[in-house]
Amino acid sequence: MNTALVVIDFINDIVHPDGKIPSCAEQVAEKGVIEKANDAIAWARKLEHLIIFVKVGFTEGYQDQPKHSPIFGKANSLGALNLNGWGTAFHEDLQVTANDLVVVKPRVNPFYCTSLDATLRANQINNLYVCGVSTSWAIQSIVRDAHDRDYVVHVVADACAAHTDAEHSASLAQLERIATITPSRLL
Repeated sequence: MNTALVVIDFINDIVHPDGKIPSCAEQVAEKGVIEKANDAIAWARKLEHLIIFVKVGFTEGYQDQPKHSPIFGKANSLGALNLNGWGTAFHEDLQVTANDLVVVKPRVNPFYCTSLDATLRANQINNLYVCGVSTSWAIQSIVRDAHDRDYVVHVVADACAAHTDAEHSASLAQLERIATITPSRLL
């Protein structure tokens, strides 16, 4: 089975305490989530699995921002998720390199309007590991969509976080019906 690791939205605006919308920053710091994501990245690199880093963002003029969206509608007024700014840079502690594949998504779902599925299929991937933020949004979205696209899906649970631990736990409980939930130490 060909395997890939997809690492989602560990960007400054979301996971750094100085970000414009640090919805997951507290949980990421408290639970050492980036360190656990780095463990998953090291595992994937060692086994030569495809690694794809995903981040959400909009053009500098926010022409591609859905202004009516409850989750993205205020990004422009906050100056958040600007693809030309610090906010959409990956957190400095995340072990991403200049040569790593990066997919930019314009919405919650990493498959929506991106090259993610084409890249996975081009590499004959059928076994997908995911980690990132937020468990209740982007992780739920990719797992559900990947499942329906017939990928075998695994969530690296401790390398994910949500706004609260309760949201994170509830999301994992829902996803365990369509994905394997595993801690990073078992990779």
